[in-house]
Amino acid sequence: MSEHGAVRKWKEQGAHRLLGASLVLAATVAAPVAAGDNGRSRAEPSREFTLGVVQKELKQGLSQADVAERLGSPNLVTRDAEGREAWVYDRVSTEVDASSGNVGIAGAGSGVGGTFAGILGVSAGKRSERIRSSQKTLTVVVRFSATGAVESFTWHSSRF
Repeated sequence: MSEHGAVRKWKEQGAHRLLGASLVLAATVAAPVAAGDNGRSRAEPSREFTLGVVQKELKQGLSQADVAERLGSPNLVTRDAEGREAWVYDRVSTEVDASSGNVGIAGAGSGVGGTFAGILGVSAGKRSERIRSSQKTLTVVVRFSATGAVESFTWHSSRF
């Protein structure tokens, strides 16, 4: 194969790689758009359940309907011997922190007066990844009077 034939073949291979990479990128971007959700879940957005929200939203005297509207459905409902209900909200969340890094050296090429010289496709590198996760729990117990109004509420929060 002549030198010009090798250069032409190299250019064609590069064009095919570029076309393939472009198609993968287009598919990645187009899939959520075609689905009509722009990458967001179609489920109803959940309100963040934090101790701050609980302390802001809960007040003595609120009805059960008001509590359900402000905090959502409880995980557990209990009733004592006198008929008073207690609602338990138990939430666990996981936070994941991932980081990675790459260091690399790439090749370069140049064409001079019909000849082609250079180093092509040479690369070297090091990849490192670090993943750290933690969990938080928040348990809230809301106690109601016999008439269905908030009597008191307590909470326990932990992180590990």
